[in-house]
Formats: sequence, C-alpha cells, structure tokens
Amino acid sequence: MMLDPPMKNLLKQVPSRYKLVNVVAHEARQIASQAEDEGYPLDEKPVTLALQKVAAGEVEIGSH
Repeated sequence: MMLDPPMKNLLKQVPSRYKLVNVVAHEARQIASQAEDEGYPLDEKPVTLALQKVAAGEVEIGSH
C-alpha cells in the first residue's frame, strides 16, 4: 500500500514522524468536529484530509 501523499513530502512539512502523528491527529479531530457541527458529510476520512492539508503546507505546525 502506498501512502498518499508520500512520507517524504509529509516530512518536508513536519520535522519528525512523532510530531507528524500529533499534528495529523489534531487536524483530523478538528476536521471531523467541524463537519459534525456544521452537518455536512465528508467525502474522505478525516485523517486522509488532514494528511493532504499537511502535505500542502496548510497546517501551522508550531501550534500543535
């Protein structure tokens, strides 16, 4: 199974795998919570969306 986005792209945004797990988990919880609060279904799983946001540089890493 290939990770999409690739781990090398994720590690360009986050300095370690341990920090990556924390950042992605936090972002995924926020995504799921917002979708539930606003009442809309997600096309992808929250973790997948969080990984895509991290890879795109859309998540502020220092705040986690």
